[in-house]
Amino acid sequence: MDARSVAGPPQPIAPSSLLDTAHHGGGSAVPDVFSLPKTSSTSLTKSVTAVHDFKVTDYSLLDGMGVGRYVSSSTFAAGGRDWAVRFYPDGATAGCLGHVSAFLYYFNRQLAAGVRARFTLNLLERDGRMSQQTTNPYMKHTFSPASDNWGFIKFIEKSKLLTGSPYLHKDSLTIRCVLTVVIESRTVEDEMNSVVVPPPNLHQDFGEMLKDGEGADVTFNVDGQSFRAHRCVLAYRSPVFRAELFGPMKEKATSCIRIDDVEPSIFEALLHFIYTDRLPDSCNDGRNAAMQHLLVAADRYGVERLRLMCESKLSEAIDVETVATTLALAEQHNCSQLQRACIGFMASPNMLGPVMESDGFNHLVASCPLVLKEILDKVSCIWSDNQHR
Repeated sequence: MDARSVAGPPQPIAPSSLLDTAHHGGGSAVPDVFSLPKTSSTSLTKSVTAVHDFKVTDYSLLDGMGVGRYVSSSTFAAGGRDWAVRFYPDGATAGCLGHVSAFLYYFNRQLAAGVRARFTLNLLERDGRMSQQTTNPYMKHTFSPASDNWGFIKFIEKSKLLTGSPYLHKDSLTIRCVLTVVIESRTVEDEMNSVVVPPPNLHQDFGEMLKDGEGADVTFNVDGQSFRAHRCVLAYRSPVFRAELFGPMKEKATSCIRIDDVEPSIFEALLHFIYTDRLPDSCNDGRNAAMQHLLVAADRYGVERLRLMCESKLSEAIDVETVATTLALAEQHNCSQLQRACIGFMASPNMLGPVMESDGFNHLVASCPLVLKEILDKVSCIWSDNQHR
């Protein structure tokens, strides 16, 4: 707004001027400013951050599809809005010859108000990590019906996506979108002289109790390794441990209980979760075989939240080489969500053939023959939908 159209605020009078006025009989004395009640306020900006991985298969077949043509991710939600990533194998415009393009698209065109967002798009390397050498900077943009896309016109040179590229794995590449959507900004009054309360640390205290072993009243022998624990903690976190330690099959008289069919590292991870409600760093990656073993242990001891967390991690890490064995595991332990994720992956276009050639597929057929009908039914539904489009 033009400053000339609005009257400016009155000029403050310096305390010294007021004091001078008071001394000359112009008014009462001004109190010491340091003894006045003090207030303050803070502007708070609320935002939501989401991560979406867009996997593009058969990249070599997309090369040459034409400038301005793209493949799109599914829509994903962030900040109450719908978004998608679009990948242009031959570039979005003729001006980006020799490059591919990648853009973030905003789908809520019916909403007139713009939405502010901060995002970046990056290719993942074969190990699922972002490259430190080619990381793109974050972009800021206000998305609206008049400006519904923003991104990298020269995302990466096509010459860097040839055979042997660190970004290609079996002719597939993955684009990771990290998106932060600004929800609102508001101002709140600060509480003066408020007491700062630290965040909860109960899980840390229980973790230390497990580590120190103070007050432990039961020992588990797992393949020659001993683990000390507390009966009451185990009983209230696992119905199986409760039955073993306090039920009719209780082993009160036994100070050392032998555990078979569980590796020491997996039993240690199980105890860590029971005490802290958190996954240990050693079992936090769905690509690690330890995650499958931990799911089996969680199912065996009835630790439902841990079992579901393992399902989630394994679902995120599904690929051609592991999907068959993961599905067999899901079938054996009644993991319905993981089962649906595996079948959906196998039934997706151009996936069933490579999966059938993997080492784990024969094991799946032998151990879970009935699941093949579910896979074929899913494939049939997808193909039928494609034919009617």
